[in-house]
Amino acid sequence: MTTVDASTYDPARVVADLRALADRTGGPEGSRRLCWTPVWLEARALFRESLATLPVEIETDEAGNLWAYLRGERDDTVVVGSHLDSVPKGGWLDGALGVMAGVELIRALAAAGTPPVTVAVVDWADEEGARFGRSLFGSAAVVGSLDAAAAADLVDKEGNRLPDVIGEHGIQLDTIDGARTRLKNVKAYLEVHIEQGPVLEAKGLGICTVTGTKGIERERLIFKGQAAHSGTMPMEMRRDSFLAASRFALALAEIGRRNEGVTTIGHAQCWPGVVTAVPGETHVTMDMRHISHDGLATMFAEMKQAAAAAAVAEGCTVEFEHIFRIPPMPFHPRLLEAARESVREVEGHDVELPSGALHDASEMARKVPTVMIFSSSIAGLSHTKEEDTPDEHLYMAVDAFHRTCRRAIELVVAGEL
Repeated sequence: MTTVDASTYDPARVVADLRALADRTGGPEGSRRLCWTPVWLEARALFRESLATLPVEIETDEAGNLWAYLRGERDDTVVVGSHLDSVPKGGWLDGALGVMAGVELIRALAAAGTPPVTVAVVDWADEEGARFGRSLFGSAAVVGSLDAAAAADLVDKEGNRLPDVIGEHGIQLDTIDGARTRLKNVKAYLEVHIEQGPVLEAKGLGICTVTGTKGIERERLIFKGQAAHSGTMPMEMRRDSFLAASRFALALAEIGRRNEGVTTIGHAQCWPGVVTAVPGETHVTMDMRHISHDGLATMFAEMKQAAAAAAVAEGCTVEFEHIFRIPPMPFHPRLLEAARESVREVEGHDVELPSGALHDASEMARKVPTVMIFSSSIAGLSHTKEEDTPDEHLYMAVDAFHRTCRRAIELVVAGEL
């Protein structure tokens, strides 16, 4: 591939847009852009304002995703974007970086005239899943992996039903499949995001190519023993469900280390849940991630064996409730080549990483050639008000992203995507 002229793209404008967004939708406790709330709508209003002087068509699809199309000489389409919604008390960059970088791409392309292909920037609806627990809502609807029946049963912590809440925004689950038409003519999807981890900072680097997103298995495990009085039941006669869960938690950590993956017990709850009772029932949530299909399958099988062994050791039983699953999503070879060349031009190295976090790119990669660029994260922090990245690294990330987008357009024009 040839060197790309990125002179019309201004990374400083991206950072200025991000700071304006933080001023309007953040505060001392962090970002407040929880999806389906007034502050999220305010973020989308700023997004629309940033596009107001550009020759774009702005549309909302059946899943609530917000699209801005810069029509090109051909209907073949390159899509870029991310999400404006945040977790409660979240950071100023997570998701928003990709949306604002997409706006700047549209600015640069529009300034040069009609692009050879259509380019769209999208703000995906409810990427975080922070309110109802279903991450990647909008992008999953577009690629057809959203289970509408399961979504219909979701409620938030205040007891509000998902169908009622999204209905207030004009979205109906029985018509949400209409969003799938947005993939017509789409030839590539690109996203820039903060790493949300400490690896790039530890390497002294600002950016890298992302090779794909790790696959995830999530289960709820229910260990059942026998509740009893904590003062009268001898230790050797107990059927303590929490001890069984604890044995499992330690074994799960070793499974992650042994297989070069990651494993987490994110939540544990005991019943009866009082200081004077042996726990008769304990629920834990299990999350495991791996970049390879085989690695994830091995870890999942070992997890099942470890849970059964832990239960038997404490005279208990164990049951499983499925929560979520997504396979590893490797990114497209031609787009990876484009991203690598762009990173070399901007920072002069070939470092690349898989993403341990999910992104809308995880869903898009099911159907469309996809790639991502990462910037560093200070101390690896994200989903917190302390989330931050040096401006220099943000500039490099959006520069490499723009170069990669230009290369993707060239590939589409050449018929290679």
